Amino acid sequence: MTGRFITLEGGDGVGKTTQAELLSAWLADHGRTVLRTREPGGTDLGVRIREMVLHERGHVAPRAEALLYAADRAQHVETVVRPAIARDEIVLQDRYIDSSVAYQGVARGLGGDQVRSVSEWAADGLAPDLTILLDLDVSVGRARVAAARGDTFDRLESEAQAFHESVRSAFLAMADAEPERFLVIDAAASTEDVQRAIRAAVARLVAIDAV
Repeated sequence: MTGRFITLEGGDGVGKTTQAELLSAWLADHGRTVLRTREPGGTDLGVRIREMVLHERGHVAPRAEALLYAADRAQHVETVVRPAIARDEIVLQDRYIDSSVAYQGVARGLGGDQVRSVSEWAADGLAPDLTILLDLDVSVGRARVAAARGDTFDRLESEAQAFHESVRSAFLAMADAEPERFLVIDAAASTEDVQRAIRAAVARLVAIDAV
């Protein structure tokens, strides 16, 4: 066996957490050790950074926001992700570099190439083996979040519709540019159908039966 690094991406309300839970249980049933984690917040330092980037009151400069995410990533990759891969575990991670490119690089206007460069440096070049992009109409995703949490939105969730449309477009553009890495799934499909598509791709990656 060998360790694998799988990331889940997409806008708010697309179902990343639900799908990661289902996939993690399925992989465990097939004898694989799974580490579920997220960015930001996958380490003790990351928890504090998450509080700053998502719940800080007042203005946070876009470059400061991008660098806080990069700092979280550097700590997370070195202390959590790489060690798990080295132990032959499968890392399932909610958000990674593609989110920084979409949110800070494109939607914040900092430049996708610049943000990717900083992010890849922070991660010391670690790239996912597979990125699962759950794609969903922005209005539907935001309605899901509102239904689950009422009107409690974090700093990024509170951004205008146009901001989130830019994020969605950025994700799809990245998927078009790297079809060998991305699996794009219509997150408007049923939970079961989405999971079935994910399992088929992951089964090929880790060489197990998809049933």
